[in-house]
Amino acid sequence: MDKNEILKRIENSKSTSELETVNVDVLGKSGSLSLALRELGKMSPDERKVRGAELNLIKQEIISAIENKKSILELSEINEKLKSDKIDITLNKAENIKGFVHPITKVREELLQIFATLGFRLVSANDPDIEDDFHNFTALNVPEFHPARSMQDTFFVEGGNLLRTQTSSVQIREMERSGVPVKVITMGRVYRSDWDATHSPMFHQIEGLYIDKNITMAHLKGCLIDFLKLFFEVDDVPTQFRPSYFPFTEPSAEMDIRCTLKDGELKIGANGNRWLEILGCGMVHPNVLKSVGVNPDEYQGFAFGMGIERLTMLKYGISDIRKCYEADTRWLSHYGFDANDIPNMITGLSKK
Repeated sequence: MDKNEILKRIENSKSTSELETVNVDVLGKSGSLSLALRELGKMSPDERKVRGAELNLIKQEIISAIENKKSILELSEINEKLKSDKIDITLNKAENIKGFVHPITKVREELLQIFATLGFRLVSANDPDIEDDFHNFTALNVPEFHPARSMQDTFFVEGGNLLRTQTSSVQIREMERSGVPVKVITMGRVYRSDWDATHSPMFHQIEGLYIDKNITMAHLKGCLIDFLKLFFEVDDVPTQFRPSYFPFTEPSAEMDIRCTLKDGELKIGANGNRWLEILGCGMVHPNVLKSVGVNPDEYQGFAFGMGIERLTMLKYGISDIRKCYEADTRWLSHYGFDANDIPNMITGLSKK
């Protein structure tokens, strides 16, 4: 057994398998070093002591050389494998996927455009979603015993405040800011404790307020009929005003349209088979005007409000309001719109 020859074989090994062959040839059961160690039993004690120490040193040197060479070969083989078997984990170039405008967004812009043509300006951009009792209830002539104040309908928060149940609170704030006359549209999120196919704990509402001298129900009726013609894109809208009750208007009315509603498709016309409630409205209650320091003997006006989701569902045949908030791209691709379909905002609609 030649130690130098063994070390040379180790050094010249080109792969781990070749190195393993050297390891077996030298240190294996029948390897040259193993055979040399077995010969120690035939020697005298003195010879065994000297030769045994010598062979153990050679064995440790060979084992160390094999381990060092093995580390080098394994690293080299891993690098070669990575070069030949590597997987490109970088992302592909993002596809230019075309998005869709949500139907609620489209209807919001349509409503703003329509009411701009009717002379209304938009307010509400900086008004709070968390309201105090005065602006949400008291100033709107909602008495303390009214059911809307109960926990079943309203989300209350600490300090006696609440998530606003209607955007009418913005109308109060606008009259406090700007006084009268006033002709505004308010739009935003409102919150009520409801959850089913036609109600959501959060939804969007649009309300109109027109206060001036000599404003009558005739102005209210003409405004709303013109709005419905433009929104539903029809020449005639058969309507009826049913007496109703709202604490903030007197007289109050529900406005219905004559239509046929089948399989989510709405057809408006005098030959329709049903009346469909579309919005609530009325003449602003004198107590509301008094709450913001306006003399009801000098000024009067009308107010109306409607849910934007409800209008969207009627116009585009959406059966379940909850689908509007699920972020389902399949739903959106069906009901959504191209960005070019969104009407340009009319410059006459100023925002505060």
